Amino acid sequence: MSEGMELFTIGQLARRTGLPVRTIRFWSDIGVVPPADRSGGGYRLYDAEAVARLDLVRTLRELGFGLDVVREILCRATTVAQVAETHVSALDAEIRTLRLRRAVLSTVAKRGSTMEEALLMHKLARLSAQERQQIIDDFVDRVFAGLDLSGPATGIASGMRQVNAELPDDPSSEQVDAWIELAELVGDEDFQRRVREMAVAGQSADPPEFGTDQRLIMEHAGRALEAGIEPGSAEGRAVLDLIVAPETPAGRRAELADRLETFTDLRVERYWRLLGVINGRPPFPSGVPAFEWLIAALRATAAS
Repeated sequence: MSEGMELFTIGQLARRTGLPVRTIRFWSDIGVVPPADRSGGGYRLYDAEAVARLDLVRTLRELGFGLDVVREILCRATTVAQVAETHVSALDAEIRTLRLRRAVLSTVAKRGSTMEEALLMHKLARLSAQERQQIIDDFVDRVFAGLDLSGPATGIASGMRQVNAELPDDPSSEQVDAWIELAELVGDEDFQRRVREMAVAGQSADPPEFGTDQRLIMEHAGRALEAGIEPGSAEGRAVLDLIVAPETPAGRRAELADRLETFTDLRVERYWRLLGVINGRPPFPSGVPAFEWLIAALRATAAS
């Protein structure tokens, strides 16, 4: 040690750095900030390098580095850049977890959920992308088991699998809520039976022919619904004539109503709407109410 070098006691070092005495003593005990000398009474003494070293240790600790890692850095066993790269990856994972937790809590608050529901939401949200995709794949496999997938069912089954199982880094509460609802929906046996009924019916008969397309159904039946026009009224009959040829016989109208009813289900439509939320697609208007109006109008005219 050079003569004339200024030395500091732990108390003096604490006042210069603003660190507690017990912290400096602990760091000194584990060799992170060793003393430069000892006084005649055996007290530890520190030099100016210790001040700079303490400042570095404090900075590294504030960045989240453990003392073992700090010791390696100070001993040049590793570099700050290498450790920082590892910590960035760890922090990214932690931030993603916190964002997901925040989204789940927002959903719990919005739903007014019970403890059991909150636990279920947390469990479902924490599933890996592969596990979430498996939930959907298992549902589709059950629904379409044994059916000929060479026809229209192929596209439906494929579409039902197209879910972005990887939640974004910053999922919205709507996306988390959609995942929870979707998982509950595909696990419902009644829903599974309903989708299979539609899949089987789709293979056993040709789709109904209206002489028009679904856009006209949405336009005319949807407008009638908004205007409060009763399906069985004279006004309702006039709207129906814009969708189905007026000369269509009563028996055919009843068949069309039955056929439409098979493929009209609010919960099935909800499945596609939830997929849209999860996949970040813009929402689409519900078509079920318009089709339900059309079914009622067909039945009313078939019975008259």
